[in-house]
Amino acid sequence: MLLVCVNNVWVKVQPTGQSFYRFCYTEEGFSQNLNRMRMLKRASALLLRRGITTYQSRLCRNDSLFRVHSSVSEALAENKPVIALESTIITHGMPYPHNLSTAKEVEDIVRSEGATPATVGVIDGVVHVGLSSEELDHLARCKSSMKVSRRDLPYVVSKGLSGGTTVSATMIAAHRAGIPVFVTGGIGGVHRDGENSLDISADLTELGRTPIAVVSAGVKSILDIGRTLEYLETQGVCVATYGASKNFPAFFSPQSGFTSPFHVFNPEEAAKLIASTLSLGLQSGVLLAVPIPEKHAAAGKLIEEAVQAAVTEASVKGITGRDVTPFILQKVNELTEGKSLQANIALIHNNAKVGSQIACALSRQMSERKCRGNTNRHGKHSDSDIVVIGGINVDFIAKGKAETLIFGQTNPGSVCQSFGGVGRNIADSLSRLGRSPLFISATGADSHSEAVLHYCKHMNTSGVARLEEQSTATYCAVITASGELSLGLGDMDIHQQITAQYVSQFEKQLSSATLVCLDGNIPVSTIDYVCSIAKKHNINVWYEPTDSDKACKPFLSDAWKSLSYSSPNLAELRTMNKTLGLPTPEVLPSSVEEVLSVAVALSRPLLEHIHCLVVTLGESGVLVCGEHEAGSVNLQPRKQKKKRKLCAVHYPALTVTSDETMNVSGAGDSLAGALMAGILQQRDTDSCVRMGLLAARLSLASPHPIAPTLTFDSVDPNKVKTQEWPKPSFMWID
Repeated sequence: MLLVCVNNVWVKVQPTGQSFYRFCYTEEGFSQNLNRMRMLKRASALLLRRGITTYQSRLCRNDSLFRVHSSVSEALAENKPVIALESTIITHGMPYPHNLSTAKEVEDIVRSEGATPATVGVIDGVVHVGLSSEELDHLARCKSSMKVSRRDLPYVVSKGLSGGTTVSATMIAAHRAGIPVFVTGGIGGVHRDGENSLDISADLTELGRTPIAVVSAGVKSILDIGRTLEYLETQGVCVATYGASKNFPAFFSPQSGFTSPFHVFNPEEAAKLIASTLSLGLQSGVLLAVPIPEKHAAAGKLIEEAVQAAVTEASVKGITGRDVTPFILQKVNELTEGKSLQANIALIHNNAKVGSQIACALSRQMSERKCRGNTNRHGKHSDSDIVVIGGINVDFIAKGKAETLIFGQTNPGSVCQSFGGVGRNIADSLSRLGRSPLFISATGADSHSEAVLHYCKHMNTSGVARLEEQSTATYCAVITASGELSLGLGDMDIHQQITAQYVSQFEKQLSSATLVCLDGNIPVSTIDYVCSIAKKHNINVWYEPTDSDKACKPFLSDAWKSLSYSSPNLAELRTMNKTLGLPTPEVLPSSVEEVLSVAVALSRPLLEHIHCLVVTLGESGVLVCGEHEAGSVNLQPRKQKKKRKLCAVHYPALTVTSDETMNVSGAGDSLAGALMAGILQQRDTDSCVRMGLLAARLSLASPHPIAPTLTFDSVDPNKVKTQEWPKPSFMWID
């Protein structure tokens, strides 16, 4: 049994082994046969977000089978253009050292056009999206590299082998990483006599089921181009030639004798085509065929003659399947005395240039579309004295009727849908308590988004971006009859779209706000940006860490010195100290006395810059640490930084029985929201904290994270009848 903090409320979690992943809520109900890999990914993501460590969560955290290079992940997080690149051209397409130099040249071209290259390859059983110079060199020199298509990925990964990814495998990896544009030389297709042999490249079926734009020089001329285009039509793949003509190129030649159904003139038109495909949610790709540059096309006739000779020789020698292309390319290079290799390199360089320009145009268009959609939906941004930036979720709370849930089978219980997200919860709480915070977040343009925004119509959601290519964050909690969390699943990827670039649209509101609240779900770069604005304009910032993993974000730089308030639990407070390189206990204490002692010790160094810390202690209550004033902690924003005498006050929690507990996902956020409302009303510290504790109790007894019954009167200590308030305990901080 583990004691875990969920949104600053301590609950018990019972790890249940591998069957842990077999229980999930969907719109169709509970199912025993959901795809376990999908569940493992979502469950582990939620566990990491909640700070629970298991063998499976460590596996997903390191993602031992799939690794995205830091330069790629950073670019994606900031909505910058990224180009995926395949690696069979390195392992099987060219001899060393031409393969290595070409790979590096292509990456340099991508960078020069303003995009980030992400070469995909498999090294020692790990799929890499983005390779270092050493990894590129390893693949270029490796004599035992396999040619890895969709079919081969499981085997290569399971055996810990290395290989170059084909078009299909690269598409899979790029799509998983969130890269919409992929550049290659030429794609595979239907082989000659394919109507009898059924020898059809997996590239074509992948284009029919993976929403990626593939920029290539068409189809290799050794293939049956006519049947390839027919097959692509059957797969529902949109094919367009890049340029003024619809002529479909044949790799070394700008003309194949066939035409594309469409053509696009420039990067902007190509980007619009890709954006439309993604927005429609067709789950199929786009093939953009780029003719070889004219100055290199002159050698096309000579190369085509060599291709025909090589095809004949391959047939005579009985070479078939995946060995055909490498044999023909090598033979053609010999017959043309290297001219085919030069043309091959030239067309790859050109594809990289064109593809990067398209990716940059797509990035610009998507950013403009987000801004336009947000402005059209909400009109001018509203003024507000509070700004909240953070996550918005659709929550499904499943409560069993029994104290012990049996995994692997259907359990009787009730399921309700509610709307959460740390940032949304705090903004909701403040709105119900008479404030009008501007809430900045992101959702998908889906039914979940419609539902949650309708529910939040009492809030100022003019800062919520609806992104058509994204899914609204969802969270499912399975709890026992007594309210103990048994399993949580979450899909929170969209929070990475709350970027500094998007938030910068609201700089005017940020710079004039009385208080800005950040939750730990947003990217580090966004936190740094807001803290820089706060420092410049002397704005008070409240940081809600969300979980122990995300607690470190402001402390990775000097951004934390611009925070005025933070509301961590003890584990999050320890992470903050550890990030700053300060000594921390390996094991957190359990007795109330030891907990308070550790909390005070960990708070002391942070109070050098942070005005006040509200340490949430679950069933043990709240510890408020900060500047001493009149026998308590001064919660009111400080006018100027000066040397202060520090103290701490411990407030015991209100009693909530298991029968009263309906939802454990919003109590901590209710506490924080009510505290902020009390501070902004300039109430004394006792009143502010008691408002927070009353709001938390209302949340626990409600099916919603923030109780719809929450009002200022419902948390006014002077108006609410409750048991006699336990006397808070005071202590000095040296």
